[in-house]
Amino acid sequence: MDARDFFARSGGLWHSQRVTHHLAFRQTEMGHSRIWVTDLALDDPAVQAVCAQHQCSPAQASGASRVEWQGVMGWDREGDQQNGSTVMVLIPSDERSGRLLREVGYAEKSPVAGQYQMDETGAMVLTTEYATLRSQERLWFEGEHIRLRTSTLGYGFGGMTMATFAIETRTEWPGVPPVSTTLPTILGW
Repeated sequence: MDARDFFARSGGLWHSQRVTHHLAFRQTEMGHSRIWVTDLALDDPAVQAVCAQHQCSPAQASGASRVEWQGVMGWDREGDQQNGSTVMVLIPSDERSGRLLREVGYAEKSPVAGQYQMDETGAMVLTTEYATLRSQERLWFEGEHIRLRTSTLGYGFGGMTMATFAIETRTEWPGVPPVSTTLPTILGW
């Protein structure tokens, strides 16, 4: 699987359940979110704008998606939500790796370009260097409608501050009837 295939396979509405380990505090936080992933045409104005932000030609792109999320974490105050959206554009350097341009980053809310690598198992590994932080994520499919994600966030030189594991279950996919989400999850959240 290449990065474009991975993007195409990621379309739809996902329910994400995650646990985050805050290493400095030695505490764990649970959270959940709904994630919408929509495939974008390379001539979409949003894709053109992200390429312009990163001073990159849209002709170099091989795929693009809009990702929107609404979430809640365990330590949020009542009414707080973790909401946002970003446009992501793949700029391959070869068949298995390249840059991932983002309109808005995850760890810092500014445009960012990370590196992606497709490993031999079909997982996508994303490494992003922010101004003050470094994140590394590994995403892979365990089935047609189940995606897993691990991530670490920290400061340079190995100063990891957070580690997260997420199970993402697709509940709607373009052209496919919704999947029931009434069954309890394996982790009970």
